[in-house]
Amino acid sequence: MEHLGKIQGTVENQKNIGKIYKNSKFGIYGTVDNLSTLNIDTSKEMEVALRDEIQLGKATLLCSLDNQNVEEYEIEIEKIDRENNYNNKSMKIKVTDPKLLEKTGGIIQGMSGSPIIQNNKFIGAVTHVLLTEPQEGYAVFGDIMLKQAKETN
Repeated sequence: MEHLGKIQGTVENQKNIGKIYKNSKFGIYGTVDNLSTLNIDTSKEMEVALRDEIQLGKATLLCSLDNQNVEEYEIEIEKIDRENNYNNKSMKIKVTDPKLLEKTGGIIQGMSGSPIIQNNKFIGAVTHVLLTEPQEGYAVFGDIMLKQAKETN
């Protein structure tokens, strides 16, 4: 069964909420002037894991597909390149969650940036899909993203 699809954002209120200073292979960085306009649940804040804390095996991917609700989906961390500081392919990941595989077939366009959680810490974000194996892809380390954010300010 072949699944094709994408996640697409929309601009609803046409209000400026901040400034973007950098758009790179490691993510989009800037400042948010009015956090309350984003309707973010700050009770779900978590620590960023150092790459040495990341383990092969189970992790969770967070994304919103059919509605406004963010859902958790199981993935596997298949490979970790702990020395990677030069690109956004720090970890090889595989979608294992039956619900996500049924809905999308794996990683789809627009899923880049979806957070990956392991042991209640943010370990990174989705960056790429393998076109020949859409259930597999790559993710960037959270500590690289944090370093990039600090260099932006």
